Amino acid sequence: MNILFVCTGNTCRSPMAEALLKSKYPHAHVQSAGVYAVEGDRINGKAVTALERRNINASIQSQPINGALLDWADLILTMTTQHKQSLIMSYPHFQDKYYTLKEYVSDADKQTWKALKKLYAEVEVKRAAFVQQYEHKLSFVDLENKLHHHLEKDLQKINQLESSLINYDISDPFGGSLEDYEQTLQELDMYTDKLIKKIEKK
Repeated sequence: MNILFVCTGNTCRSPMAEALLKSKYPHAHVQSAGVYAVEGDRINGKAVTALERRNINASIQSQPINGALLDWADLILTMTTQHKQSLIMSYPHFQDKYYTLKEYVSDADKQTWKALKKLYAEVEVKRAAFVQQYEHKLSFVDLENKLHHHLEKDLQKINQLESSLINYDISDPFGGSLEDYEQTLQELDMYTDKLIKKIEKK
């Protein structure tokens, strides 16, 4: 499997993910790139130190995203939702391959999304029925107020479920301390372990 990790400048998160996965799972072909990367930059010094403390080789140079890389990859894992959105906007033909790393390996939100989709549909049905019943009997302002009151409990449930959804972003250590880089590496370590398990199940 060809796996491409993507972040902003390809000097912190995505090369750390690349180095981690290469060290733990040599069967995979792994590269990393950046949405706004410069060709040939060295990986951030604190990222190098964090990796070397785990005896992981960090001799990676940055590269910008391009069509050839996206074509090469079987799976493209971004560090944030914003990176994923940037790729969808710039390279829509590959969007079936795009996931955030956390999104790809997590099953936690599947039931929540299923419940949310059901609630969204129910609210739309209730909204349409309410408007059809009262649109000629109430002013626009009264209709909106009564509609909000009519749907209040459903909207509260939706808000509760939406607030429980996972934040799919890997924390950005850029500009931070060595401890910040080590915390990000620890986060990446956990999610690359989950990635390996998912790959091995396929």
